[in-house]
Amino acid sequence: MTKKHYNAIVIGAGASGGIIAKELAMEGLTVALMERGDWQVFDKHPTDELISQRTSVLDSVSGPDWKKNPRVYVGPDGKREIVRPGDGRYSPLAAVVGSGTVTYGAMAWRFMEEDFKLKSEYGEVKGSTLDDWPISYTELEPYYEKAEWEIGVAGQAGANPFEAPRNKPYPMPPFEYNRDGEIFSAAAERLGMHPFPIPMLRNSVPYNDRPACIRNRTCVGFQCPVDGKNGTQNTVIPKAISTGNCDLIVEAKVAEILSRPNGNVKGVRYYDANDREKTITADIVIVTASATESARLMLNSKTDLFPNGLGNNNDWVGRNLQGHAYTGAFGIFDHDIKSYAGPGATMGICDFNHHNPGIIGGGLICNEFNRLPYLFSQTRPPGEPSWGKGHKEFQINNLKRMAGLHGPIQEMPMFDSRVTIDPEVRDHWGIPVVALSGQRHPLDRVHCQFLSKKAEEILKEAGAVRTWLSVGGGGGPSGHQHQNGTLRMGNDPKTSVVNKYGQVHDIDNLFVSDASVFVTGGGFNPVLTIMAVAYHTAGYIVKNWKGTRFR
Repeated sequence: MTKKHYNAIVIGAGASGGIIAKELAMEGLTVALMERGDWQVFDKHPTDELISQRTSVLDSVSGPDWKKNPRVYVGPDGKREIVRPGDGRYSPLAAVVGSGTVTYGAMAWRFMEEDFKLKSEYGEVKGSTLDDWPISYTELEPYYEKAEWEIGVAGQAGANPFEAPRNKPYPMPPFEYNRDGEIFSAAAERLGMHPFPIPMLRNSVPYNDRPACIRNRTCVGFQCPVDGKNGTQNTVIPKAISTGNCDLIVEAKVAEILSRPNGNVKGVRYYDANDREKTITADIVIVTASATESARLMLNSKTDLFPNGLGNNNDWVGRNLQGHAYTGAFGIFDHDIKSYAGPGATMGICDFNHHNPGIIGGGLICNEFNRLPYLFSQTRPPGEPSWGKGHKEFQINNLKRMAGLHGPIQEMPMFDSRVTIDPEVRDHWGIPVVALSGQRHPLDRVHCQFLSKKAEEILKEAGAVRTWLSVGGGGGPSGHQHQNGTLRMGNDPKTSVVNKYGQVHDIDNLFVSDASVFVTGGGFNPVLTIMAVAYHTAGYIVKNWKGTRFR
């Protein structure tokens, strides 16, 4: 039974929201954890690649429902176009309990020490809003550790010679290399690089009363059939509910954060599973809905004190939208190189993540997640036919002979790369939708070209008979992969939205904790940093709840 009033409302049951709900509930606070989707059940969703969260050719297995959730894409010429979740320009997000942690690739990276102080390391970048985080790696390290042990990470401490210092090893041993991982690792070592096993939010051995990973080839984009992939849906959210202090409210579409005349927030207005409008109140509201949806909610929540949206009196809400431009190279071999043991990515290389001439930050190189047949059919060398007999022959002959090395680069934040709310388009519930606009910084393309050439070197050394670059970083707006940055944390309210704890400047009882608070996105998949920041924010809320209770 849903209560009328809670100590805390958490909006979004994903990587951060599940953690915060559990931490608060364990400390005795009553929590409403709100999720626009529902629990995902593996047996109800076949592993059809066309409904994969990764491909989304048809309505995605994990949502959102494309008929109810349009967005607007604003091109460089200012032309506005309605896009659906299956469109790559949509910047899709899962809509289930656990959000993307149900279907993700589950790479579990800690950011490097430099990632928290890029401006100090590299100086001003013309045309960019590059800045340092207000929090250091050292401050966040205990929370990385907590995420690794509570959610569950398999890895080998010290295997990556460039990793930041840690105080405790991983709780599970690393995964073994698959076939292409072994070949690429040997080639990289011959070139003087330092390959290592990728840390994964998967059980390499039975852990936390759940079984080990079965190397399912259709892993990425789908829920794990044996529950060996670790997300908030099978770790912290059940713990939160078991306390008796947390109510999980599913199929709840939050439309607006409600405020008091003094500026503090008091609850939310939302639509339930039957499209009925409802409200609940709380002492604290924590927004954990993603860099696009959290910014949208703040912009749609207007008051006399914040006429342009909560926290937006200095026009920074929705700004600095970043993602990860993925880049790398492909190679074709004269023998089978892909085993298709899941998930596919097993080996990482961090030699080029920082301190490269002319590059700000850098990025990661990994062997790829499995490309199932449809996604494989979208990948062809220059000049190869994309349809007809030749296309089919390539598909048949090279499915196991083609392999790639790719990774994300550290994008430069841009003030005009942004989330706004569209003045005309509404979703199924009548709520103004996300509009995405802006361009990437020209340096992003330079970063991608640099990293792609490094990937191609490894492929050639590994024996590829044909190679070609797959260079990302062109055009915009950003945010498709690993969206972040739209509600930036900082010490100065004039150039940020929240403080280092995720507390919105000038609104004591409103918090944000997801990748939207990132100042920069790092050269890594961001989920472990999202989790660490969530633990950090939750700790601050608990400490102050016991003191001032934000009143």
